Amino acid sequence: MTMKLQPGESKIDTWTILYYPPGGGKFNGKLTVTNRRLLYDAKFDVSAKEIISDALFVKWGSSGYLEIDKTDIKQVEVRKNFLSKKAIITLSDGSKHVFNHGLLNISKIIEAINSNRDN
Repeated sequence: MTMKLQPGESKIDTWTILYYPPGGGKFNGKLTVTNRRLLYDAKFDVSAKEIISDALFVKWGSSGYLEIDKTDIKQVEVRKNFLSKKAIITLSDGSKHVFNHGLLNISKIIEAINSNRDN
């Protein structure tokens, strides 16, 4: 993904992670968290875009990546068990976006998502 930062925006970090969109599906890709947005570069068949609804606060960029503004995040929930560590992001429109880091620690991702967030 060629990520273009907005003026005043800085990258915090990038992780390989699974993404489960509200409309169903499962995607493997890279999540980049900045001080303003979450950008997800999904590795999927272009036809799979049809199963993902265009939510009011979420958009798929022209290059096939998901973009979520941190100001649209209402809640960040963490669910951990032995086999999965998940961040469940609820947006202002009520949609839930799940990022699953598998067996790996998700604490740094949660910290990055919550940083610079307007509550």
